[in-house]
Amino acid sequence: MSFTIAEQAQARLNRSELAVPGSNYRFIEKAADSAADIVFLDLEDAVAPDDKPQARINIVKALNQIDFGSKSVSVRINGLDTHYMYRDVVDILEQGGERLDLIMIPKVGTAADVYALDMLTTQIEDAVGREKRIGFELIIETALGMANVEAIAGASKRLESLHFGVADYAASTRARTTVIGGPNPKYGVLTDKTSENSEREYHWGDMWHYAIARMVVAARANGLRPIDGPFGDFSDPDGYRAQAYRAAILGCEGKWAIHPSQIDLANEVYSPSEEEVAKAQRILDAMEQAQKEGKGAVSLDGRLIDIASIKQAENLVRKAAQIASA
Repeated sequence: MSFTIAEQAQARLNRSELAVPGSNYRFIEKAADSAADIVFLDLEDAVAPDDKPQARINIVKALNQIDFGSKSVSVRINGLDTHYMYRDVVDILEQGGERLDLIMIPKVGTAADVYALDMLTTQIEDAVGREKRIGFELIIETALGMANVEAIAGASKRLESLHFGVADYAASTRARTTVIGGPNPKYGVLTDKTSENSEREYHWGDMWHYAIARMVVAARANGLRPIDGPFGDFSDPDGYRAQAYRAAILGCEGKWAIHPSQIDLANEVYSPSEEEVAKAQRILDAMEQAQKEGKGAVSLDGRLIDIASIKQAENLVRKAAQIASA
């Protein structure tokens, strides 16, 4: 272990994150009763320009009047390149009371973007005497943001999570796709020829593998939660589940739900199964016994387990306990 230890962001259950347009108050009310771990009330892409002032009013009202229970509440503000952003932050923080937990910042391109929001947020918090410190969620969804993701991930003590915004990222990198998330049939490999008459097979690939993996490393190196973003086809639960599992295997801690039907899918994928938790507990028990016997490693079910195995098992057991206490 390096002498440099990453300070971990606030522990927050983040398996599912439901996107809700701030312009629809009824949707906000329904979201409060959902099974989502986090709800983000949107002022950006899901809200038409003419509706943004009313969406702010709706969100302020919701923060003051709706019971969101134990779930975390976030607001996605408009981008720093718009004239809507400053009013989003000022109105929500000055009028929204103490219920808000997080601000989601879209299209973050440089560490300076985060610094600017940190300064504004700090000034408002001090001015209104806000007791609860606001955390930041950042969406990495441009080529510039991905190029600077390591610096961005260390830009502020307010940071809690990095999110992969696949649609805008595809547009920014000019990827040849028009869907939101998921695979592309033209992104794959053809097996080599073994003989003149041999049949060649074509295997699809995951065109988002590099982007998600890079974001995960930057997030984890700075103690943040990496979160996979939207999957646009909410009529395809199997496709959503497959994308969620790929991101989970790479280290993501949760995924967006752009439709209520995706909440349970995300919670399922990002919750360890009973079998996984039981096996993790057996590893911890076996290692505890090995340490009592002065051993640094031991075999379990024909496999070597050592100190590194403890860390992996502890992550699963800790996650299960966090879910159980939610």
